[in-house]
Amino acid sequence: MAKMWAGLTSGETSKIADDFNSSISFDCRMYEQDIKGSMAHAAMLSARGILSEEDAASITEGLAGILKDLKDGTLKIDPAAEDIHMFVEQVLTERIGDAGKKLHTARSRNDQVALDLRMYLREQIDEIMEKIRKLGRAVTGVAQKHTASIMPGYTHLQRAQPVTFAHHLLAYAMMLTRDLDRFSDCRKRMNISPIGSCALAGTTYDTDREMEAASLGFDGITLNSMDGVSDRDFCVELLNCIAILMMHLSRFSEEIILWSSWEFKYIELSSDYTTGSSIMPQKKNSDMAELVRGKTGRVYGDLMTLLTMLKGLPLAYNKDMQEDKEAVFDAVDTVKMCLDVFEGMISTMTVLTKRMREAAGKGFINATDLADYLVKKGLPFRDAYKISGGIVRECMAQGTVLEQFPLVAYRRFSPLFEEDVFEAIDLAACVERRISKGGPSEASVQQQLEIAERIFGGKK
Repeated sequence: MAKMWAGLTSGETSKIADDFNSSISFDCRMYEQDIKGSMAHAAMLSARGILSEEDAASITEGLAGILKDLKDGTLKIDPAAEDIHMFVEQVLTERIGDAGKKLHTARSRNDQVALDLRMYLREQIDEIMEKIRKLGRAVTGVAQKHTASIMPGYTHLQRAQPVTFAHHLLAYAMMLTRDLDRFSDCRKRMNISPIGSCALAGTTYDTDREMEAASLGFDGITLNSMDGVSDRDFCVELLNCIAILMMHLSRFSEEIILWSSWEFKYIELSSDYTTGSSIMPQKKNSDMAELVRGKTGRVYGDLMTLLTMLKGLPLAYNKDMQEDKEAVFDAVDTVKMCLDVFEGMISTMTVLTKRMREAAGKGFINATDLADYLVKKGLPFRDAYKISGGIVRECMAQGTVLEQFPLVAYRRFSPLFEEDVFEAIDLAACVERRISKGGPSEASVQQQLEIAERIFGGKK
């Protein structure tokens, strides 16, 4: 079948070339944006006297019918069509006749696809941001219940200082607040209309790009027609935002995997979000967290696809740019699914506070507080640090911990030690004395919770 773009060429291509060139299998998801964009285009053409009111009305009515039929399944998208734009225009022409052929006046598929993609992705950003907020509410909801649940804080995956489970979770909540900021900024730059740029050099028709942009909810128009059709920065920026978010989820997944292992056993995941083994009946595998961790690499690949595809392209539009959609659609679909799974996994997990507290009692995570005790008695920090290290070494040799080390033994290291040393190294007291903003004390954590809840939209 000859294509609608037949002109200098015959419009006849081989079956293998048709399949290779076609994008209908993946750009069909933008049918609603394509139709709404065409409605706005017809309205603008009519307002400028380029299209008669009668033709504009016929086009708009025809497009509305196509949209309705696609939504209710009466009309099926033809997989043999080259792309969603050609499919809609072809069906429109079949239904309303020659008026349908006038719709493409003063535009090109180059600016049309750029428009559809921006419209589609800004809606996806809104969905992603709402899912981030939902996950944020789940995280803060669990944190609110564990402001006094003491656990070891780690550096180098070695027990370091005492914190609370709420404090640890809120570190991820803060990452999610930054993710929201990034997506919001990305949406602002994305929300600029390219329609009217045409193929690359604008049009000889007296169009009103601002009118068309405003009717579609855009904040403005692209200022250079060549840039308007060849810009895919908004796709790269979105994928970068998604990649960073996935990196945060992957880090969180790694800790969930560790915490749910028998070696840690700080949490137990719900059976709804774990799987068993085909051969080992005792297994309860954190597969959902592992898949999130694995899918992060997939999203990174989507980002690299776009960066590599764009890096050597001359202006303006090139067919290479058709490759943007599968990558960006895959990343969008993946992150949305990961956010949904993650929210459920966090909301339903059981926190094993007793096991956390037992782990916190080992590893000498109050050694810094022991040194601080001596500093407050007037000893220089480096001297206090050395003495504390010696006491830890002695405790390890005796198989005991700082809380059970006798006062007489402490005084062999320094006469500054008094009975109040045991209060100073009590783990709960260690946490509560960390009063600096952002720290693990209950008051500080409550401040963090209030900020997070305000950003995420209230308590879960």
